[in-house]
Amino acid sequence: MGRPSKGRQRIEIRLIKDADRLEVTFSKRKSGLLKKASELSLLCGAHVAFIVFSPGGRAFALGTPSVDHVLRRFDPLPGDEDEADLLALVQDGDSVSAVADRAAVEAIVRRTEETKALVAAEKDRMDAVGEKVRQAMANAGGKFWWEADVEALGEAELPEFARALRRLRDNVQRHVDLLSAPA
Repeated sequence: MGRPSKGRQRIEIRLIKDADRLEVTFSKRKSGLLKKASELSLLCGAHVAFIVFSPGGRAFALGTPSVDHVLRRFDPLPGDEDEADLLALVQDGDSVSAVADRAAVEAIVRRTEETKALVAAEKDRMDAVGEKVRQAMANAGGKFWWEADVEALGEAELPEFARALRRLRDNVQRHVDLLSAPA
């Protein structure tokens, strides 16, 4: 018969040297903290952001409603001020005039529509660049996009083509480095 367990014992709080014990302790303590943060949010309706990095460098996060939402309430990004003000009005239930609320909502909606229009225009531009590159590739008789005839590309397409070539070169170099790294 095996020896009886020591049961639950109090440990000295200090840095753990043994790598295996450190990983196990981190995993158990992390799950306990995540559970506590989740319970706090559920029981109290608190907005919680919890981020922890493992000894191996991996990030673990929990946010209610999301980590991004909680962090933006704490420190809004530039341009988010109006949205943060509106969110505060909605959440705090302040009795601000309906006209001011409506104006704030309309401003946010207008900015959102402008941003959507800019995104659509950029998507159309990139689609046109891609089509021009495909045509240049077909004219050159190549099978791959990087074989496109650069003489057939215009001023708008060349910077994008060069950027794509740089990304391709960097990806190939990264792959070569991985393959040539000592195991």
